Amino acid sequence: MFGADTAPPVVIQLRVIDGEGAVYSIGSRATRGVAVQVSDEAGKPVEAATVSFQLPAEGASGSFASGSKTEIVTTKSDGTASVWGMQWNKTPGMFEIRVTASKGQARAGLTIAQHLSDKAVAGGEGTFTASHHSRTKWLLIAAIGLGAAAGAGFALRGSKSTAAAAAPTQTALQIGNPSIIVGHP
Repeated sequence: MFGADTAPPVVIQLRVIDGEGAVYSIGSRATRGVAVQVSDEAGKPVEAATVSFQLPAEGASGSFASGSKTEIVTTKSDGTASVWGMQWNKTPGMFEIRVTASKGQARAGLTIAQHLSDKAVAGGEGTFTASHHSRTKWLLIAAIGLGAAAGAGFALRGSKSTAAAAAPTQTALQIGNPSIIVGHP
């Protein structure tokens, strides 16, 4: 309950701390968790907020340690809430964990992308690939690479030669796991 000098937050923010882009082998148990932080409009951690983690009902998914598809956790004094020990099913593919936080009338939500692989996971269970922060960096690098490839193709087409015109080159740029391919494969 809120005291006389402490009002419930009007706006809360939710951000992923750990778990974005994790890759697990099908049928395995998560050895790392999923963690989020809830903060108020001023960026201060929100204690005792209710956070719901929900796995997909079908397809690539699993269940929490309780055996349920939904786990509800209360944030600690630092505003963090986490779950771990999920048992993954045997359906390979991408999936999203839906996360919803609430405190008083304030609500926030996001999704955390993960992947179940039918191939051996390099680096062991719970290998984390690009986080949501570094994904932006990789997309920026991909855009720069694409721009450079387009510029090279434009330069080849724009150059004058007495010989037959050079065929434009096709450049494929591949980034990360899962792969992002820009251009023709």
